Amino acid sequence: MKMNKKNIAFIALLTALIMPVGCKKDFLSRDSSFQATADATFRKSTDVVALVNSIYDGYQNSDLLKKSIWYYANFTTHDFYNYGADIAWNNYQINSDFGALSTFWNNAFITIARANAAFKIIATAKENGVVTAALADRLTGEAYFLRGMSYYYLAGSFGGVPLELKSETDGLTPRSSQDEVFKQVVADMKQAETLLVSKATLDKKDLGRATKGSAYAYEGAAQMWLKDYAAALTAFNSTELTSNYHLLPNFADVHEFSNQNNDESIFEVQFEVSGSQSWDGGWQNGGEVAWIDDFSWPEEISNFGYDYANPGLWYSYQAGDKRKALTVLGPGDQNISPGIIAKWGGIKGYPAVTGGFANGDARFKADDGTIINTCGTLTKPWYGVSDQKRSGYYNAKKWRDPQLTGGTGSQIIFGSQNQILMRYAEVLLSRAECKVRTGDVAGAMADLKIVRDRAFGGVAPAVMQDGLTYDGKASTPITDPLQMVLSEYRHELTAEYSVFYDLRRAGPGVASAFIKAAYGTDATSTPQPYPYGPTADGLLHGVWKTTLPEGRDILPIPQAAIGLNPNLTQNPAYGK
Repeated sequence: MKMNKKNIAFIALLTALIMPVGCKKDFLSRDSSFQATADATFRKSTDVVALVNSIYDGYQNSDLLKKSIWYYANFTTHDFYNYGADIAWNNYQINSDFGALSTFWNNAFITIARANAAFKIIATAKENGVVTAALADRLTGEAYFLRGMSYYYLAGSFGGVPLELKSETDGLTPRSSQDEVFKQVVADMKQAETLLVSKATLDKKDLGRATKGSAYAYEGAAQMWLKDYAAALTAFNSTELTSNYHLLPNFADVHEFSNQNNDESIFEVQFEVSGSQSWDGGWQNGGEVAWIDDFSWPEEISNFGYDYANPGLWYSYQAGDKRKALTVLGPGDQNISPGIIAKWGGIKGYPAVTGGFANGDARFKADDGTIINTCGTLTKPWYGVSDQKRSGYYNAKKWRDPQLTGGTGSQIIFGSQNQILMRYAEVLLSRAECKVRTGDVAGAMADLKIVRDRAFGGVAPAVMQDGLTYDGKASTPITDPLQMVLSEYRHELTAEYSVFYDLRRAGPGVASAFIKAAYGTDATSTPQPYPYGPTADGLLHGVWKTTLPEGRDILPIPQAAIGLNPNLTQNPAYGK
């Protein structure tokens, strides 16, 4: 049954008004109860603020962030794999029935619908004196930013999608082209830039809200998708970015649990879990998103361990790069997060480790017989509990929340780590790419040096090169300026929410060629034989060789969405 425009508009408004806000930090608290109509509801400024807060809420969803954007950004690069129900990602066989894609699609369009509904409501509230002109501008800017950001990730993931820009729709809008969607992202971000407040003047209680700087960052990124590198440079060189954000001196501090919303973070999704949270058998517990981080831990500690790293990523870091130990842990490596060390003394303090060691479990004994304080050992890597099929290498960026203990039952597995979607290091690397594209190679190298000097804790080596290649051989120096930028995207941003987006953004065939160079040409569906790492034959065992299939650099349109809107067409690599 089709719905008419009036019904769709009413449902969009109700969705914007009554869906709960499960958000973190002061600015996302809600202190009013919504009624059935806008006229009955928006009589206080707090009501209007709560409406805009509900737009942010669309991104507080694990399936959207972890199983869609994070999976796409990291599994598609082949630097990380999945084990479990989502293993199809490992060889690019994800299909249109994958449930998390529908969640991603639905939540993004709910966010867009909430933003579209908010514009008129905010304007009316301003006209009626319910909100001040300054507050109305800021809230309208946030709605434009969140709509634009939603379209940014939709277009980056699926290609062209329907452009819904009004509060009324019949739900049958066909797909616009990818370029048309990114042009809308640019337009929304430009509007947001004129309305949002600067980070320099943002009230502390509003920390986490979109700012002018966040709009400039996403505008610049969208301009790069459109290949307008000069316009992107203008956005990235905005004083809102260059004056208000900077790299933290120590890379270890970027992802620390105690250092969320720091001066390098441009936009991060806010989360909070109150009290002791434990798994109730479902995935909607409390803050709901906390398992994003737990999913990346070794199964030996977390009882989850659904994603793990390609050993080739660990070996690819150049000698002396301090990001390595803070990004990917291998057998014999310690977790050096200051917060983890302070709370647990390192890996040795976790309940699963202390309990396993006390029970004589060999997996929790170091090679000298003491309690283990590393991510497995060279002689006993942590390959997983259930079937021993993981690599023994894991994501250190998602092992930073000292509140998480792993396990089930009364042990806490739902934490409150914010998820950083954009930070200043990515702006610098994107700016470097733009400079390469516009002929300013010296300027590009200067931007790369800023990021690399921090990575090496002082002055980076003059020659850039990866560590070992997929066949276990020493890599040759990287001299091509674009390849230097792509390598830095990988080593700075892997295990976050950006890398494959940045590779695909660089142009047709770039991502495929980059992955081919990193991991060879033979597509296989199973890992190489154990043990992992370099062996007598010179190969890095456990490294999957792969080829990115043509057309699989974008995701399939969810089949459920096509079922509701027959005007949607499927991406060619996934059939009709």
